[in-house]
Amino acid sequence: MSEVNHQSIRLRSPAKLNLFLHIVGRRADDYHLLQSVFQLIDWCDTIHLKLIPENEVRRINPITGVQADQDLVVRAAKLLKDFAKIDSGVEINLQKEIPMGAGLGGGSSDAATTLIGLNHLWNLNLDQKTLCDIGLKLGADVPFFIFGQNAFVEGIGEQMREISLGDREFLVIFPNQGIATKSIFQDPELTRDHGQITIDGFLASPWSDLSNDCQAVAMRICPEVKQALDWISQAVPGSEPRMSGSGSSVFTVLDPKADIAKLENLLQNLPKGWIGRVVRGLNKNPAYNLISSD
Repeated sequence: MSEVNHQSIRLRSPAKLNLFLHIVGRRADDYHLLQSVFQLIDWCDTIHLKLIPENEVRRINPITGVQADQDLVVRAAKLLKDFAKIDSGVEINLQKEIPMGAGLGGGSSDAATTLIGLNHLWNLNLDQKTLCDIGLKLGADVPFFIFGQNAFVEGIGEQMREISLGDREFLVIFPNQGIATKSIFQDPELTRDHGQITIDGFLASPWSDLSNDCQAVAMRICPEVKQALDWISQAVPGSEPRMSGSGSSVFTVLDPKADIAKLENLLQNLPKGWIGRVVRGLNKNPAYNLISSD
């Protein structure tokens, strides 16, 4: 849900899962070519944007360890402010729920939500493509959250096609250890020649025989990834847990008949520092209707 008036807006900013991640090649500039499906989930941050007369971007409720000028929501607001030549300002209150460094796209989602919200508050009427072009300057995943729908993703992440994934729940575990994406993609043992699949091939069997080419490297770099995968395997016998993106969060798709109450009780006894949730897939970003696709 969102709260909107002429001077302020409060929006939910969702995380995402990579249902699979295949590295299918490498460009001459060393960017990796991938195939993936991005699934929005209802694990959300909340962003409150309030217009102010002062010509500044003001962050309140600071996040420990993140300087204001490095915060993606501040950078997003300044980027859009400069692009549109806005001479007033905005106050940003970001309430974090998505763990940082989890590989769930929280920072990219927050940046996208900031762009969408300010596009609305400042009456800029920029379309989806223009906002995506601006968002890409902040990170490769930002355009996906502006696109705002579950997507079959190719190229270096810029080629997105809407995909219908139905209504499913997931068990997600973050073992409280971040992994530098750069360390994964620079590893000489990373698989880079995965055979390509088609969107129709995925839809024919969307919840089976999927893999993450980054997972083996991540488990070597970060043993907690394997520990989290093993935890899910024990908690949900017969499941096929995998890592999301370049990690370190791991997840499994839950059977519609899964005992959610039992799982939530198990989550109370996670290893110290770990974070786990049962989440539901979303079909669209909660802010989707605030932006024109034309």
